[in-house]
Amino acid sequence: MSNEKPLTTGEIADLCHVHLRTVLQWIHDGKLKAYRTPGNHSRVTVPDFIGFLKQYNMPIPENLSYRGDTRKIMIVDDDANMVSSLKRLFKKEPSYEVDVAYDGFEAGIKLLLFKPDIVILDMKMPGMNGMEVAQKIKRSANCEHTKIIGMSAYFEEGDKQRLLDIGVNFCYDKPFNSADLVAKVKELLAK
Repeated sequence: MSNEKPLTTGEIADLCHVHLRTVLQWIHDGKLKAYRTPGNHSRVTVPDFIGFLKQYNMPIPENLSYRGDTRKIMIVDDDANMVSSLKRLFKKEPSYEVDVAYDGFEAGIKLLLFKPDIVILDMKMPGMNGMEVAQKIKRSANCEHTKIIGMSAYFEEGDKQRLLDIGVNFCYDKPFNSADLVAKVKELLAK
C-alpha cells in the first residue's frame, strides 16, 4: 500500500463535484472502498479512489497524478529494437512503470503479475500472435480495465476492425509518430 495521505470524503466530494452525502452513499453502498479512523471518519486511499473512478468511467483529476498514481504500460513485441525505442519513449514520463514481453506466451505470464493499465501490442509475432493475446486479455477477469493499442507494419484487410470488435482500443500502423502514440496513451489512461 502507498504511504501517501488518504483522501477525506470532503476532498472526494470536491474532486468529483458532488455533494458530501453522495460520497457517503457510495461508501455505504460498497461502491467506494473506505476505512474508518479511530475518530470514526471515513478515509479513502488514492489507489482505491482512482480504481473507483476507473470502474465507473469517471475522469481522473489531473492533480491526483502527483500523488503517486503510477500507470503501468506493457510493451509486447518480438522486435527488440522496437521494444527498446518504445521503452525509452515511455520511461521519460516519471509516472509510468514499463515492462516488456517479447512474445505472446511471455506476455500472458507477465499480464497476471504486472497487471498493466495499457498494453502496446504487436500483431505479427511468432507463436501466439497479437490477436490471440488481445483476446486473452479481454477474457481475463484480472485485465477487464486494461486498454490495448494494436500495432503492425502490415495490417491485412479487416484486421483493424476485428481487433476493435474484440475490444482493442486503437490500432497504429508501423512506422508511427511517437508524439501521436504518447498522446493516445495519455488519452486512454485518462478514461
